[in-house]
Amino acid sequence: MASYHPQLELLTEYAAGCLSLAQSSCIAAHLNYCGECQRGVIQLQNIGAALFEVQDPAVAGDALLDRVLKRLDEAAPLCYSRPRRSEGATPALLQRLMTGDFSDLPWRKVTEALRISYLRTGDPNYEFALYHIKAGGEIPDHDHHGSEMTLVLEGGFSDDRGTYNTGDFIYRRANEQHAPRALPDQDCLCLAVLDAPLKFTSWKYRWMNPFLRLHAG
Repeated sequence: MASYHPQLELLTEYAAGCLSLAQSSCIAAHLNYCGECQRGVIQLQNIGAALFEVQDPAVAGDALLDRVLKRLDEAAPLCYSRPRRSEGATPALLQRLMTGDFSDLPWRKVTEALRISYLRTGDPNYEFALYHIKAGGEIPDHDHHGSEMTLVLEGGFSDDRGTYNTGDFIYRRANEQHAPRALPDQDCLCLAVLDAPLKFTSWKYRWMNPFLRLHAG
């Protein structure tokens, strides 16, 4: 059972379909771990449906109707079913996005403790990536130019605000500084969604900041 969850605001936007594709994917992956948030989303969707029922219908133009009808035949790129227990703990969404296991992905070494694999979702405004942190290893102290969603997939990490384990969802806003450290007994694998590059604040890694960019798309 996850201990850290998306805020009500994020769950409401997710239920309404207002989040970006990458952010929605991250929350959808969290729902694989969290029955509490699953129930919350269903309740929010039911509330939204009830509100729509009492609204006066709006007339749709022919052009809008044609666009909707054409999209009915499109395959949803991130459509997935809930995995059976026997299929392991990897969220079905990531199984859909990746071919093979994590070891088959291209990994970029950032520090001795940190490797990153960038995944493509088709979202041009958000980076969608896997972070692998060695057991006991630390991501250097950094700030955020924008928002950062993090979902723990394997192992766990801690920072000055808490300790996070498999299934936990963490949301950081711009100018929230921290230095995540993987728990000492197991490597940590996280899914991270960013809308702006990180900014290292530790003097040892500041030289990297001009080279950091957003790997969106």
